[in-house]
Amino acid sequence: MDYYNYIKSFHLIFVITWFAGLFYIPRIFIYHIEATKKTAVEKQILTAQLKIMARRLWFIITWPSAILAILFGSWLLILAPYWLEQSWMHAKLGFVALLIIYHLKTHFIFKELQADKIKYSSNFMRIWNEGATLILFAVVFLVLLKSTLNMAYGMLGLVGLAVVLMLGVRLYKKTRSE
Repeated sequence: MDYYNYIKSFHLIFVITWFAGLFYIPRIFIYHIEATKKTAVEKQILTAQLKIMARRLWFIITWPSAILAILFGSWLLILAPYWLEQSWMHAKLGFVALLIIYHLKTHFIFKELQADKIKYSSNFMRIWNEGATLILFAVVFLVLLKSTLNMAYGMLGLVGLAVVLMLGVRLYKKTRSE
């Protein structure tokens, strides 16, 4: 299996680009939502540009990366099915399922904003933006540590990280409104 590491490399590259898209698209959503509160001329110019940016990011980088990351990850499991016997892999696949759900929900938000339907506040989108961060931390620690005891500590760390991120969002909101 000389090619296993090549497949693993492609999987990792596409996971990174997928997350890059998932990290940036909520920022564009935030700017889009905030642009709707500007003057009519600013709103028109900004929302048109932000829609273009979002479409390009979403369909040229994020969606293809998601599909390729999943394909290469599945290929790795076909080549090394023994990973499916490991409890850490079950947990990782659970987080991957959450990531796919997060991606699909983000797609629905994308479609709404493209249709000028604003259903969420910019503060909600700042919190939403941290969802991918939490999943990334969980998956990286699971893959690198590969132990059930470490998974328990990792989950506690993940909860701690979530608290820190939420406090950061609140602090940002507070300093921005002053």
